[in-house]
Amino acid sequence: MNLPSVEFVTRANSNALARVHVAVVFGGTSGERAVSLITGRDVAAALANGDDGLGPKRVSAVEIDAGGRWLVGGEALAPGEALRALAPLDVLFLGLHGGDGENGTLQGWLELQGIAYTGSGAQASALCMDKLALRGVVAQKGLRVAPGACVSAAEWRCEPTALRTRVAELGDSGWFVKPRSGGSSVATTALRTLDGLEAALAAVFAIGDDALVEARISGVEVSCGVLVGADDSSQVLPPVEIQPRAGAFFDYEEKYSANGAQEFCPPRSLSAEVCARVQALARAAHDAARCSGYSRTDFIVPAHGDPVLLEVNTLPGLTPRSLLPQEASVVGIDYRSLCLGLAEEALARRRRAP
Repeated sequence: MNLPSVEFVTRANSNALARVHVAVVFGGTSGERAVSLITGRDVAAALANGDDGLGPKRVSAVEIDAGGRWLVGGEALAPGEALRALAPLDVLFLGLHGGDGENGTLQGWLELQGIAYTGSGAQASALCMDKLALRGVVAQKGLRVAPGACVSAAEWRCEPTALRTRVAELGDSGWFVKPRSGGSSVATTALRTLDGLEAALAAVFAIGDDALVEARISGVEVSCGVLVGADDSSQVLPPVEIQPRAGAFFDYEEKYSANGAQEFCPPRSLSAEVCARVQALARAAHDAARCSGYSRTDFIVPAHGDPVLLEVNTLPGLTPRSLLPQEASVVGIDYRSLCLGLAEEALARRRRAP
């Protein structure tokens, strides 16, 4: 298996952050707010709580409330006011998931402000949030995706019978109905028959999004992360296998419940050869989407044929028990070193920018 070298840890364990102010921003207005609150608080604690002398000079924890105001020093501020209140600020560590915090909106604004931030740039963030657009890009690069169709609320109102037929033609083993944008399996439904199609579409339309309907592919679900170091070299982590304990798939409850899915890294059900193929495809997806910093790509590995790409996450969960940190820990990158390395990469990338 192609494991990363220890260079990522070595770069994080330097004095690069000794004079740096890192603000961890989390919360936000998306449906993934609850997950983001956990990510942000864990990251802030990891950056600040260490007696190794390797952390940033200053760490600030900044919650974005449900109304989009940034909470700094006990005050609810507009984003621009918050940046001024945090100055001097060197790195904004994005603990956000979904919505404007992950879809390129915040990233584009930060680039205009000249602020370094963790994760991918505006273009890659927007692409990966739009599952339909991402499917097209990775398919052009030869990666396999499930048969799928995009359905809008207007189309469903006008042509429900034709769309039902179109969905049926995608496959006969069931379907997944999910928001075109978004993550954490919010408003995602697994269907065995078409009887629940209308309700599944309604759940997506209720959050103001188009629906992406994909044929259900049976196989082993895996996720594979890519880390980018301060020198812009990338390392692929070992995949993690996901086995839901209950329910039809790795849904929101399975992802975040203490009694949720079982996860095995390296995978128990896959050969070393298949794991290496997953790693190669994760790197290919990361590069095709032009991701930066880090990413995590999810796949289904069927009994026969190439793994099927589900999505590329540009701001995946980053709690200690989240998938990416689990993968990193297997190769000797502890949680604090992971967070330090991501902050250092963001700072180095900004300094390289023209």
